[in-house]
Amino acid sequence: MKESRKDCFGRLNKVFPEGKNKLREVPPGCFDCIDRKECLRTALNTEEGLEFKSGLIERNRGLGFMDHLKRWSDKKQISMLLKQKKRNRK
Repeated sequence: MKESRKDCFGRLNKVFPEGKNKLREVPPGCFDCIDRKECLRTALNTEEGLEFKSGLIERNRGLGFMDHLKRWSDKKQISMLLKQKKRNRK
């Protein structure tokens, strides 16, 4: 199916743009696309998508120690993925 992918495939600002009130939303045209799930997953695994995920983790602070450890672990994993993507880009 790779040959049927559109130009917007995996581009976070095209498939999950900021809408009103700075909230991200899926555009209506994406709902009918057969590649929408893979496209969104791909977009969220780009550098921009990983930075978006990191921001979500930072905003959603937990209350207890376990929440703090989970958030730290998630941020560390995203940080490592970002470094790997930047190294691969060079």
